[in-house]
Amino acid sequence: MMQISATGLKARLVSFARELGFDSCRVAACNAPAHANDFREWLRDGAHGEMNYMQRGEEKRCDPQSILPGARSIVVLALNYFQGRTPDRGMAKGKIARYAWGEDYHDVIEAKLNRIDEFLRSFGGQQKCYVDTGPLLERDHAAQGGIGWHGKSTMLIDERLGTWFFLAEVLTTLELPPDEPVPDRCGTCHRCITACPTGAITAAHRLDARRCISYLTIELKTPIPVDLRPLMGDRIFGCDDCLDACPWNRFAKESRESAFSARRSTNGMLLREYLDLTDAEFRALFRKSPIGRIKRRGFLRNVCVALGNVGDESDLPALERAAADPEPLIAEHAAWAIQRIRYRQKQAQQQIV
Repeated sequence: MMQISATGLKARLVSFARELGFDSCRVAACNAPAHANDFREWLRDGAHGEMNYMQRGEEKRCDPQSILPGARSIVVLALNYFQGRTPDRGMAKGKIARYAWGEDYHDVIEAKLNRIDEFLRSFGGQQKCYVDTGPLLERDHAAQGGIGWHGKSTMLIDERLGTWFFLAEVLTTLELPPDEPVPDRCGTCHRCITACPTGAITAAHRLDARRCISYLTIELKTPIPVDLRPLMGDRIFGCDDCLDACPWNRFAKESRESAFSARRSTNGMLLREYLDLTDAEFRALFRKSPIGRIKRRGFLRNVCVALGNVGDESDLPALERAAADPEPLIAEHAAWAIQRIRYRQKQAQQQIV
């Protein structure tokens, strides 16, 4: 086991994280998250919707010591995924959140975290590593370690990276010198709140997931509420509107991680083309993509809603086939989309007359 001072170890850790491609590496003390009580209240209000895993992990999220007894520090890491300006989507291609344009970030970052774990074990540490999968209030710990500050959209903001970065955490039994938080620099700006298409950001730092398009298109497994469908526009996986609106993103630089580059499957297909995918074709198309997690039924449900909002007569044959799909979730949303397109056709004809 290598012997080194805590300060020296931290310096080597930060340098190693940079070598692995992380854009920021900072340390927070392994204490209870600052907004644990707010999180509990959020759960009691039911604002988490169908994300029952949030409730199951409530106690652990509020006490990181219960995840790794004896943990002293939380290494918080940020990895930029920004791919530049949104490409011209053209007609009826659908919008996919930037983080899902390329390979699944879980796989990309997990491989890097395994290297961090090995590094810290060589100094006698025991670790638990997470990338958006563990029962942690990760933004609290990242903010405490100075990765960024809590934006009013609830997203974390870094003055160099803007909002376009993934977070990862390494709980360790090693005691490392903690970093200082950075000040909130949102000021009086409310652009993220104003930009939300569904009004999901109900107040500064308050998100009702049940209205959030990211929740509706990814976490929700049941039919999308009819009153929210028209507000979703052409978004088919996630939503970047509150991030796009943030003025701090004018400083964002493109990611060095090539794995996050866009694929044709996420930036080059017409919406109606997705509707003809079989289950096997869907799995092949979105292999190693975060989109694969919602499966064909969830993704085609979203595509049908988008076509209901932006589609035209040329999309009706594909939607009619989808309306006969043996998966009820797809069939119902396809029927809704057909009705919407035909209504727009009727309105247009009446205007001509």
